[in-house]
Order: sequence, then structure tokens, then C-alpha cells
Amino acid sequence: MVLTLSPAKYGKLLSRTMPKRIETGEEMDHFIEIMEPLSRAIEHGAAGPEEIALHSLLATLVKEYDERTYPLPPADPIGMIQFLMEQRDLRAADLTPIFGARSIASLVLNGKRELSKAHIRKLAEFFHVSPAVFLA
Repeated sequence: MVLTLSPAKYGKLLSRTMPKRIETGEEMDHFIEIMEPLSRAIEHGAAGPEEIALHSLLATLVKEYDERTYPLPPADPIGMIQFLMEQRDLRAADLTPIFGARSIASLVLNGKRELSKAHIRKLAEFFHVSPAVFLA
């Protein structure tokens, strides 16, 4: 969706907000406070294209700061399976259809057996995620 912005209205919002690359937690909190009423207005269909554009810009700045400040460690495939299982309250036995046998599921989850391409494909389908999530 392409937004057609009023330069005057958007310029006024920008001059009031003064968005910039976030360097501190206080700046992030400030921009999040600005985003909250914008989010509500967008949710209720009361935001114009200028407010939507400003919200998108601030969300990008907050995300960039968060990723730069609190980078996620790369997840190992087994750790990712365990995380997804935990989120869905699953046990190793629940993955038997993917691995073909409960013992194979146990071996994989304990790091004693590698994931096969077929396992990766089935896990991706089962958890509705990209197969890349399970690649080391």
C-alpha cells in the first residue's frame, strides 16, 4: 500500500516528534510513548496516512535499536525445536509422526542424531515456520 502524504501535515508531525536514530533507552521509551496513541488511532481507523507513516518510521527506529542493543544469539536447531515445543506445550512423543518413532525423536532432541532433510521439512510444516529455522 502506497500512502500519499500531505507534506505540510507530515512535516508538522515530524517537527513535533523529531525522529532520529535511537541511542538510549530513554529515547526509545519516548518514541514508544508517541507510538501508543498512533497505534490506537490506526487500530480504530482514525489515523491518516501521515500518522501511519510516522508510526511505521518510529517502529523501524525502535526495532533497529532493539536489535542493535539486545541481539538474539543464533539459535541452534535443537534449541529451536525445544522452544517451539515449549510454546505449544508438547512432549517428545508428540513429534513421533515427524520422526517416525519415539526413539528417533528422543535421539534428535538429545543431540545424538542429526536432523535429516525430511525431518526439517516435516518440522517446518508442523510448526508453520521456515525450514531455515532448523538449519545449523
